[in-house]
Amino acid sequence: MSEISIIIPVLNEEKDIGKLLVLLNEHSSKSNISEIILVDGGSQDKTVKVINNVSSSGVERSQKGLNCARPDIKLLHSEKGRAKQMNLGAKKATSNILYFLHADSFPPQHFDTLIISEVKKGNQAGCFRMKFDSNHWWLRLASWLTQFSWRACRGGDQSQFITRELFDEIGGYDESFTIYEDNILINELYSRKQFVVINKKVQTSARLYKRHGIWKLQYHFWTIYVKKWFGASADDLFAYYKKHIC
Repeated sequence: MSEISIIIPVLNEEKDIGKLLVLLNEHSSKSNISEIILVDGGSQDKTVKVINNVSSSGVERSQKGLNCARPDIKLLHSEKGRAKQMNLGAKKATSNILYFLHADSFPPQHFDTLIISEVKKGNQAGCFRMKFDSNHWWLRLASWLTQFSWRACRGGDQSQFITRELFDEIGGYDESFTIYEDNILINELYSRKQFVVINKKVQTSARLYKRHGIWKLQYHFWTIYVKKWFGASADDLFAYYKKHIC
């Protein structure tokens, strides 16, 4: 069966998570999505309440005999840390395709059929192109570059699909990394030549760029990338991120 489990790590995402759940319902078919697993890392805002409200509204529609096209929504609780949250979601998932999605990233129409089509072609992992919700020329250029297969153009904001078999073979996300965990997994996939870029766009938030400034944040991201290239540890990367970005 080619069903998909969508796994979304969340932490204080009350602004976007409700919109994302509605969009996932509108942009996919329930026959392809077995479940949406949200893994909360200890939100202090109304994230959990919003998720419960969306989930309850689907149950109520079903009980009233109304057409309910929403896949099952499951809420899990985890230690803080995207790698830990996503690994827990994967452990509880029931499908043979895992789709990891950030709470502020919105996939394209029919994303489910696009993913399933690639898996049927033998492509066990990959992502979509990306588009920032900003018209700044640099972010538009960065978005345009994500159509190419270059390793340097990859990141978690593009979302990540992977077969359960390959995910388990790799060992999931490396939980020693508080940041950069997406890139560690992507490195493994590139080393195995198991990565494809689907030529449709995920729209993701530029909120960090707006908060810190385009060039300042880009400089820090490049610095983290170079530090890892030269062998920086997971703790070193997180210390830099915490000092300059978090």
